[in-house]
Amino acid sequence: MARKIIIDTDPGQDDAVAIILALASPELEVLGLTTVAGNVPLARTQENARIICQIAGRGDVAVYAGCDRPLLRDLVTAEHVHGKTGLDGVPLFQPAAPLAPGHAVDFIIDTLRREAPGTVTLVPIGPLTNIATAFRKAPDIIARVQEIVLMGGAYFEVGNITPAAEFNIYVDPEAAAEVFAAGVPLTVMSLDVTHKALTSRAWVETMRESGPIGQAIASWTDFFERYDREKYGSLGAPLHDPCTIGWLIRPDLFKGKHINVVIETKGEFTQGMTVADWWGVSGRPANAMFISDLDRDGFFDLLVQRVTALDAAAR
Repeated sequence: MARKIIIDTDPGQDDAVAIILALASPELEVLGLTTVAGNVPLARTQENARIICQIAGRGDVAVYAGCDRPLLRDLVTAEHVHGKTGLDGVPLFQPAAPLAPGHAVDFIIDTLRREAPGTVTLVPIGPLTNIATAFRKAPDIIARVQEIVLMGGAYFEVGNITPAAEFNIYVDPEAAAEVFAAGVPLTVMSLDVTHKALTSRAWVETMRESGPIGQAIASWTDFFERYDREKYGSLGAPLHDPCTIGWLIRPDLFKGKHINVVIETKGEFTQGMTVADWWGVSGRPANAMFISDLDRDGFFDLLVQRVTALDAAAR
């Protein structure tokens, strides 16, 4: 049976690739998309999510708008990475499907209460505000979550928004701290692994030849790559968020370690840092599978296979 998931997202070009990969994979049943303010404000993330579903030929997937700001802080966004719209790189349009009625947090709560315990996985690929808010509002759902597979944090690579912090965790560290402490099984796609999931020119051109969906991915990558080339001198762009979906489909492509991770919320220089106890020096019990490596070729082969199949099915 397909694994039931809710993707919590703030699209974002790499979010778009993650959503398309999930929708192209029969191993997964996407129950809905919940959107949060992050890469761009909520008004854009909810619209972007509906645009992505339409590009993928899945306008039937429900998209819910969630929290428009972090729990305690002012919103920090990333237009400097993703462009003004969050999906710069392709011509955008008004999506045909309307926004689903109701709040994203209520959809998460209602879905977890409706489905059998331990059968729904949450896949947050943006700030963790919606997830923490759902856990605060309905603590009974925490034990019903099968797993949380999230993109966020770093250990060896350290930060991409500050010297110490990765963007998704930094935007709402209080939410992240609550989610990491909730006791739900966690798998964390850190910058240590996502910075190894670098696109190549050959892969981008393969996507461009696939069809309309692959062409959108290639155009997003063309835009997204320019930031990483300028900042890191890398030859491609890291596909951060698709690593979560890759793990759900092919966990054999990834390597990590079960460790303790806590979130720094008060540090003058380390706010939002994922304090990852890689060597077990704190004595705190492990609470997260912290992923740090992947089979890059296998991961990109998986993307090619799924996207080309989705394009072929759309013809």
